Amino acid sequence: MAQTADLDVALKALADPNRRAILTVLRPGPHAVGAIAEEVGLSQQTASHHLRVLREAGLVVGTREGRRHLFAVDTGGLDAVRAFLDDFWPSRLAALKAAVEGDRG
Repeated sequence: MAQTADLDVALKALADPNRRAILTVLRPGPHAVGAIAEEVGLSQQTASHHLRVLREAGLVVGTREGRRHLFAVDTGGLDAVRAFLDDFWPSRLAALKAAVEGDRG
């Protein structure tokens, strides 16, 4: 049941386009809140709100470096989403294989 809760929280966080944009900004490495806000075109307050939601969903981690608060992607937070989506592939690949082999015959 915990994995289902993790999946729900992660998918809800990922449903917002601003949060997906923030994750894209963070993909290459850690960024400060101000840099994230500027790159995504949000106020620092709005970016901080979205970062808090992403952190609570386990999708980002935050660290302090002096006065700066840096955020980075936490790929472990995507495990529940990945596991959910991975369950679709075996049946889909089998259907594709059957379709391809059916076309040959």
